[in-house]
Amino acid sequence: MRILLKLSGEALAGPNKTGFHEKTVRGVALQVKELVDNGTQVGIVIGGGNFWRGRTSENIDRVKADQIGMLATIMNCIYVSEIFRSVGMNTNILTPFECGSFTKLFSKDRANKYFEKGMVVFFAGGTGHPYFSTDTGAALRAIEIEADVMLLAKAIDGVYDSDPATNPDAKRYDTISIDDVVAQNLQVVDMTASIMVKENHIPMRVFALQEENSIIKAASGEFNGTTVTA
Repeated sequence: MRILLKLSGEALAGPNKTGFHEKTVRGVALQVKELVDNGTQVGIVIGGGNFWRGRTSENIDRVKADQIGMLATIMNCIYVSEIFRSVGMNTNILTPFECGSFTKLFSKDRANKYFEKGMVVFFAGGTGHPYFSTDTGAALRAIEIEADVMLLAKAIDGVYDSDPATNPDAKRYDTISIDDVVAQNLQVVDMTASIMVKENHIPMRVFALQEENSIIKAASGEFNGTTVTA
């Protein structure tokens, strides 16, 4: 089985709300190690929201803001990769543009080679282009590596029909189609990513990172969250 795990930067920040919360990241690492030890191939995309949300500023050009966001995802992947190594995993970081000796340039063949060696592969730097989110980058990499499923680890425990932070009566879906997600504008991932997973039939499982063993449970399909069918 091959999965693409999308981690939000904010979730990795834990109670700190910004930067890294090492206990949280180590908890992720131990879960991924269990999956890898059991033969699952794991690719990871990490958002950059714990460092940068460029769209909140009108004083920076959008292209430059997105470039800063790409660099934030690379910082996240370098950090998380090192925590993964500290618990006994082999990792590699691939980016869509050259970063000197920090990373290696992405190619599907290179990613497959690393997976075959039992490595966890981090896909940093988004798509390498502005105007695309890390959601789109995650969908693109999931399609390219032919992942069986995308796991979306968030700060919220699934997909709701409205914002549970403002509506105490919000209903959580156990299963919902990507068509309904788009029709109801539920914003599980952005519109570009939604179209990509729909056209390429990549199912998604949305769950709260902070729940105990949430990644392991989501990988098994028996989890507390929402399955988005495609």
